[in-house]
Amino acid sequence: MTRDEILSRYAAGRGDFQYANLQGRDLRGVYLAFADLSGANLSGANLAFANLAWVDLSGANLSGANLAFAKLAGVNLDGADLTGASLHKANIIDATLPKGFKL
Repeated sequence: MTRDEILSRYAAGRGDFQYANLQGRDLRGVYLAFADLSGANLSGANLAFANLAWVDLSGANLSGANLAFAKLAGVNLDGADLTGASLHKANIIDATLPKGFKL
């Protein structure tokens, strides 16, 4: 799925991206608030400055993803793989983080 396909689908009111393969995609600055990305493969994706507020990322693979400056308020990251992910200056207020995750 390309960046344009993702944004078009989201704009059409279809925010269900469960288990989508978005590995390595450039999604800088996208607005996907309240979308369902549970179980999605976002490893190596560039999500810098993205608005992912209240998104379900439970069980998602975010290893090596760039989440710098992303809005992650209220996001569900329970069970997500954040190995090597960059959360530099990300807003994680009210986020549910994986058990044992240390900032």
